[in-house]
This record gives sequence, C-alpha cells and structure tokens, in this order.
Amino acid sequence: MKKRILVTGGAGFIGSHLCERLLADGNEVIALDNYFTGDKRNVEHLFQNPMFRMVRHDITFPYFEEVDQIYNLACPSSPLYYMHDPVMTLKTSLIGAVNVLEVAKRMQARIVQASSSKVYGRVEVPLISEQYRGNVNPIGERSAYQEGKRAAESIFAAYRNQYGVDTRIVRLFNVYGPRMSLEGGKVIPSFIRNALSGENISIRGNGMQTRCFLYIDDAVEALVRTMNADGDMSRPVNVGSADPIRIDALAEDIINLTGSPSKVTLLDLPTESSPRSVPDIAYARKRLGWEPLVPIEEGLTRTVAYFEKKMRSESRIYPFFSWAEMM
Repeated sequence: MKKRILVTGGAGFIGSHLCERLLADGNEVIALDNYFTGDKRNVEHLFQNPMFRMVRHDITFPYFEEVDQIYNLACPSSPLYYMHDPVMTLKTSLIGAVNVLEVAKRMQARIVQASSSKVYGRVEVPLISEQYRGNVNPIGERSAYQEGKRAAESIFAAYRNQYGVDTRIVRLFNVYGPRMSLEGGKVIPSFIRNALSGENISIRGNGMQTRCFLYIDDAVEALVRTMNADGDMSRPVNVGSADPIRIDALAEDIINLTGSPSKVTLLDLPTESSPRSVPDIAYARKRLGWEPLVPIEEGLTRTVAYFEKKMRSESRIYPFFSWAEMM
C-alpha cells in the first residue's frame, strides 16, 4: 500500500538511493536536506517525478509533515565534515532526532534511525553483536559523531518507552557505493580518488586493520525491511557485511581496478580506530531475512566506474591518463 514517507538527509549518499527505492516501490517521498554534506545533484533526476518533493531544511529546527513513515538519515558521516563542525554534528544528531520524533509522535508514524557502527567506538571483541556496549572516548577526535549517534539512539528509546512511538534503529557498518563524497575522508572514495589521480594511497596505521564494507543496495534493502517488519523492533540491528578485508589489500584492489601507477604508503600516526571491526549480523538474518548480496569485488567495480565517469565529467586531471591509455 502506498505510503507518504519523510526522508531526512534525502540528498545525501544513502538518502538519495533510499528515495529512489521508495519511489520505485510506489510511495510518495518528501526529502529534507540542508545541503551541508548532501548534494542536490544526487536527486535531480527525481525532480520530474510527481511523487517526489525536495525541501531545503535544517532539522535542528522544527519541521512538520503529515506522513506515515520517517527515515532519519540527517547527519554528517564523513570524518572531514563532522570533525570540522562537531557542534553542528551533535546538534543534528540529538536536536534533529527530537524534532523528527515529535513528528512521528504526533502522526503516529513509524520511524527508523540510521545509526552507525561508530556507536561501538574502539572495538575490543572479535565479533560485534548488538549487545556489545562499546568503548567510546567522549572527548576524542571523533566523539561528536560517535556520541551524537549514541545520544540519538537513547532519545529514540526514550520516545518508544515513554510515548509508545514505533521506533527502529539500524546500525550501519561502512556503507559504500556511487554518490559518496570524494572529499569527505572515507576510505573507499579517498582511495579511488587517489588512484584515479595517480597519487599514492596513504594509510594511517600499519595497513593490517580489517573492515567490512557494505554496498549501498544492500544497505537500502535492510533499511526498508527494518521499517516494514511486523512486530516489535525495539532492539537495534546491525547491518553490514560479515566479510572482513585488510585496508592495505583494499588499496591494492582499487589500484588494480583503476590500472593506476599509485603506490601504498603507510603513515605511522596514532589513531583511535579499531584494528578489527566485524559485525555479527545473525539478528538481521533471522529477524529481517536479510543478508548482503553484493560481493566487494562487484561493488568496487561499480563504484570505481561511477567515480571515473564523475571525475572525467568534472575535467579533473589524470596524471597517468596518456600512460594508461597506451597500456
């Protein structure tokens, strides 16, 4: 049945893909974004759809819309952005959450919070289940994002327990794919940008850190299933790939995919990041009937192709272009 759905952060990387999916399912979609990290170009192709409406709005200010469902994705997620403006990041996470929860409360709408694996902080267990309490430094370099997401989860639980709002929480692990920001400091787009520019890829640490990367289509599927699942969904759910890859191996894969002359260099710099981050997705498999379908090789190929086209269209210089064309 067609629903009227509000998506905050709708012009962002994940939000724009989610809007596409919801429209394809026959729903009416209202997207909010203040364009701090979102990009109107991500959703321009949707403007001709009469079921889609884009609204420029900062959710730290109240907003009301008569809707059936809400996806709250509004928050800077790239280190460059949330470390640049930690106050805005915290305000968006907490005050923004309160404002959309008030809409859900008034409309008796179901609401999903796009949380993050960063709520676990520096992980000290081999497999991260939803019961793991985490290890977060409240005044660390990434604390605005980590503590903001934790606070948002807390206020979502409070609205559920005190007011009976149907809240759901998804903890996303390292989502990647087309439309990510090349400048935001996230691993995969940064590596791709450097490789396509013929620059060396620098890794902070020894390169042996492992991460699990989830392709955007699988993330969107999990968000939609979480929203539409029947019954109690009060427990947060981990959503990520369960196949770890070493960061230095990821860099080499991207170099090979792009045919770049780039080299991998290691920076002996301190970091608060975890040496290993692997989600336990047993609950998502059981409760949602969900699991990742796009392997990292296929996802990287699609993502590299997108960024190569984007960089060519923006006339960015390829230092190795003539060399690559002759190979």
